[in-house]
Amino acid sequence: MHTFLASSSMQLSVPPNHFQPMKIVALGDSLIYGFGDPEKGGWIEQLRRWWMLPDSAGHVLYNLGVRGDRTQQVAQRLEVEFRHRGELRNRVPDLIILSVGVNDSARLARPDGRSYTDFTLFEKEIATLLDLAQQLCPVLFVGMVPVDEAKMPFLDCFYYNHADQYRYKEATRIACTKRQIPYLDIFEQWMERGETWRLKGLSEDGLHPNTLGYQALLEDVINWDAILSVGKAHATYHSKFDYQLKRSQ
Repeated sequence: MHTFLASSSMQLSVPPNHFQPMKIVALGDSLIYGFGDPEKGGWIEQLRRWWMLPDSAGHVLYNLGVRGDRTQQVAQRLEVEFRHRGELRNRVPDLIILSVGVNDSARLARPDGRSYTDFTLFEKEIATLLDLAQQLCPVLFVGMVPVDEAKMPFLDCFYYNHADQYRYKEATRIACTKRQIPYLDIFEQWMERGETWRLKGLSEDGLHPNTLGYQALLEDVINWDAILSVGKAHATYHSKFDYQLKRSQ
């Protein structure tokens, strides 16, 4: 398991006097919420705390993860959550991070039971969610973590498997690609690292990452070109804005 080093990797952490800090909302399921990590609270919480340090960029990060949420539920609360996350009057977030879909992929009652969200319906719902989010501000999507199939069922009812996870994450990735939304394929990355590595990062329930897993997930995110580019683009925008403002004064 990688050890998280909060140094050069955190390239979004430009000193706050260089540009206006970003306001970011993270919406999704338990992967956003951080369930399974009683020590550090998950990857979003670790990132939020890092940005509160005196020498950090000072970005404001709202954790809006809800355990058990499926795509439709995130879409239903998306705009209301977005509109109420601004610290200054008439200000709204600069970026949305989405992570949802694994709950949609579950089989109910038995390994070959019906999908919690029918696949065809899921394709429509993920498209709706992405379209709604893009109308509000720039969007990034962080994919799902592969489960431990040997630990299923979860809560004696939900059967998750890699084949279904792959179908649903691929539908999400393709929908993001069509809309030019950056997608971080965590499923593929973790599968490529091997079963031994993967299982060390999962909780006893076989579904949620543990503290080590969330730390690895955080590293995957902060070393992702898309999130680094967003920070740089935001810095460039505000530098130009501040320059224009000074010239007009």
